[in-house]
Amino acid sequence: MSKNNIWYLAGPFHQYQENVKALAKEAGLVIVDANAATSRKGEANDVPEVTIRPELKAVAVVVEAGGLSQNVVDQLTAELAAIGVIVESFAVQSLERPEGELGETAGRLFQVLEAVNAGIASLQRERDGEVEKAKLLQKQVDDLLAQAAKRDLETEESREAKEVAELKATLDAANVSYRANASKESLQKQVAELDKQ
Repeated sequence: MSKNNIWYLAGPFHQYQENVKALAKEAGLVIVDANAATSRKGEANDVPEVTIRPELKAVAVVVEAGGLSQNVVDQLTAELAAIGVIVESFAVQSLERPEGELGETAGRLFQVLEAVNAGIASLQRERDGEVEKAKLLQKQVDDLLAQAAKRDLETEESREAKEVAELKATLDAANVSYRANASKESLQKQVAELDKQ
């Protein structure tokens, strides 16, 4: 026959003032979380006394049998259902207000989530506006770069034409003939030959 040495204790275990693991070891018990256990097989009869830390004690509301009217229960059930609809619709990003009158908590939750949605929509509009500004600025930068490249090309062509004109003038002054459409390189060779003479 197996020994009953299992201490079914509600977790989490850090909620107790006592060191429950040390107590279990001293008593030769094995701790099992009572919240997760499906049975009480092997439960020990003599287990240590433990107390919940004072800062973790929840306020308990005790309702005696028949303490709530059916009307109050129906109102709470309806409000809980409305809260469920609100939360589910918010989760799928299409906030819906349930039909009928909302209770205080459901109404407040709807207002808060509606404000959150409005804030998100505002941020999205701002983001979209900034994206458009960035696109416009990028187009302006691209246009300026294209204009600068064109200007550089025109400046290079102008400089090239000026150098060719100067080479031709030098050859004209020396009474040296050259082709009218001669390249800059061939004109430079002819001028170089003049310098050698």
